[in-house]
Amino acid sequence: MRRPPALTRQTLEKYQVLVYLAFIAMGLALGAAWPNRVDAFESLLWPLLGALLYVTFTQVPLTQLRGAWRDTRFMAAAVVGNFLLLPLVAWGLANLFAHEPAIRLGMLLVLLVPCTDWFITFSHLGGGRTQHAIAFAPVSLLLQIALLPVYLWLFLDENLRLAMVQRELLLAFAGLIVLPLLLAFVTEAWAQGQPRREAGIERLGWLPVPLLGLVVFSIAATQVGAVADSLPLLGGLLLAFVGFLVAAALLARVLTSVFRLPTAQGRVLAFSLGTRNSFVVLPLALALPASYEPAVVAIVFQSLVELIGMALFLWWVPRGLFPSAR
Repeated sequence: MRRPPALTRQTLEKYQVLVYLAFIAMGLALGAAWPNRVDAFESLLWPLLGALLYVTFTQVPLTQLRGAWRDTRFMAAAVVGNFLLLPLVAWGLANLFAHEPAIRLGMLLVLLVPCTDWFITFSHLGGGRTQHAIAFAPVSLLLQIALLPVYLWLFLDENLRLAMVQRELLLAFAGLIVLPLLLAFVTEAWAQGQPRREAGIERLGWLPVPLLGLVVFSIAATQVGAVADSLPLLGGLLLAFVGFLVAAALLARVLTSVFRLPTAQGRVLAFSLGTRNSFVVLPLALALPASYEPAVVAIVFQSLVELIGMALFLWWVPRGLFPSAR
C-alpha cells in the first residue's frame, strides 16, 4: 500500500486560501451558534497577531531592510497609492453608499487608514518582497497619524477625539510591529552561524498559515454578532467595501507600471493598498456617543469583507494580477 505524500510547506501555502476560507466559515458558524462563548477569542486576537508577525519576521533576512528603505520608487508608489489616491476613492464610495452620518464616519475611518501589521504576512504568503512591506510599515504609521485628522476635517467636518486615534495607532505599532521585529532580530542573531538553530528558524516557516487561520477564525467568531444585528445596513456597505478592494488592486497594477516596479514589489503594493487598520480605529468608534453605533458596525463589517477579500487576493495577486514571468 502506497503511503500518502508528505505535507510540505509549498503544498500548505499553495492551498492556503482554502485554509483561510475554512477558518472563516468555522468562525462565523461558531459565533452565530454560541455568541456568548466566543469572548475569549477576542482577548486572544492581539497575542495571535503578535505571534503571527514574529514568525513572519523570522523568515525575512532583516539585514536587507536598509536596501528596502533606499528603494524610493516603491516607497513613492506606496505613499501615492495609500495617502493620495485611495483617500479619494474612499471619499467617492462614502458619497455613493453612506448617506447616514454615522455610517459615513465609520466607512471613512476604516478606509483612510492603511494596515501596518498583517499585510506584511499577506505579502509574505502572496510572494511579495517582505522586506519592502516591513520597511513601509513605519512610514505608513507616521503618515496616517499626521493625515487622518486632515482627511476627517476635509471629508466630515466632525469634532472627533483625534488624539485617541493617535494613541491607538502608536500602541498597536509598538505591540504588533516593534516588539515582534526586535524579537525576530534577536532570534536571527542568536541562530546565525549555528546550523541547528538556523534549522529551527526554518521550521518556524510552517507557522504563518495556521496562525493566520486562527486570527481570521477569531475575528469572524467574535464579530459576526455585531454584523448580523445590522443586516439592513449591509447591502450598500458590501458594495462599497468590495469596490474598494477592486479599486485597490487596479491601482496597484497601474502604480506598478507607472513606477516601473518589479513583480514582487507590485504584490506588496497590492496587499498594502487592499488592507486597512480596522482593529486600530475600532476603539475610537467604540468611544463615540451611542448614536454613532452604526460606525462600529461599518468598521467590523469591513474587517470581515477584507478577510474574505485577502483570501482571494492570495490566489489572484500572484497568479493573475502579478504573475511570475515565465
